[in-house]
Amino acid sequence: MLRRLPISVCGLLLLAGIVRSGGGGPKAVPLPDGLVAPNTVAEAVGIVAFLEGPAVDAAGHVFFSDIAGNRMLKMDPKGKISVFRADSGRTNGNCFDAQGRLISCEGGEQGVGRRRIVRTDLKTGAVAILTDKYDGQRYNAPNDVCVDTKGRIWFTDPYYGPDRSHLEMDVDGVYRLDPNPQVKGGWAVTRILTQKEIQRPNGIAITPDDKRLYVIDSHPKPGGNRMIWSFDVAADGSLLNQCLVYNFGKGRGGDGMKLDMNGNLWVTAGISVKRGPGETLDNPPGVYIISPAGKLLGVIPIPENLITNCAFGGPERKTLYVTAGKTVYRIPTSVSGYALYPPLAK
Repeated sequence: MLRRLPISVCGLLLLAGIVRSGGGGPKAVPLPDGLVAPNTVAEAVGIVAFLEGPAVDAAGHVFFSDIAGNRMLKMDPKGKISVFRADSGRTNGNCFDAQGRLISCEGGEQGVGRRRIVRTDLKTGAVAILTDKYDGQRYNAPNDVCVDTKGRIWFTDPYYGPDRSHLEMDVDGVYRLDPNPQVKGGWAVTRILTQKEIQRPNGIAITPDDKRLYVIDSHPKPGGNRMIWSFDVAADGSLLNQCLVYNFGKGRGGDGMKLDMNGNLWVTAGISVKRGPGETLDNPPGVYIISPAGKLLGVIPIPENLITNCAFGGPERKTLYVTAGKTVYRIPTSVSGYALYPPLAK
């Protein structure tokens, strides 16, 4: 005899997916006719967390930014997350210098930020401002950063917001900081790339021998660049021989980028949900591994809409950490990643 469940219990089971109304497997269901407009699409209007800029220390702690939450977080090797800095100044990209000090891009998007490059001594907690202006004008929104073996700091300064009226400069540039005790603050700043060479600079990385700089050019406007460029680095830090490494085409291009010890580029790119008229869904979200010659070696899918950045860490630097939307992912690799700090054990 079939026992009829109470209506309230059936409702709960339907919500839990235990009982299916109408039978059969999953299938496409149209929009409710007459209840919403045709072609209605849900629009994201509130962002609680937007994770970016991972960097891994010698103990395996991952430091990363929550731009929307205006804070920096710290994850231990077991996955426990704590707040590292409650007011981050809208920090975006991070990396470590050779001494294990944390270099951070305090940005200017998704809210008011401090728009500068800072360095944190993790032993003392002291924060030093390395640069906050170029030619007397405040930066737009420092985005990503890397450090070379000579101690020079390279960073990108685009602006992705729709309203640029509050900005003091009309250049989305790339800059180099050179240690210089003769200069106030101890650093000399040089603008090395402008819109003559690149539309909207984003991710940045330099090779272990300091001889090649990679810059992601990621402009979401219709027809905008979604490229990865390489530049030869002269002894004085000037850039020569701009070369196209990879073109992402009409889909969302790259965001963050790291190198492995074989010289390959590990680039976070792609979207699964359209966010404007300028980008298609041609590039699914994931980590794109590209050879120095520009060959796409493969893609590691990431089940999020927006993939932002990555960093190698862990034993032998064979773990890739990826920030994406509200989640940090961990991927074991068979190759060691490159980072100035911590050095690989010999």
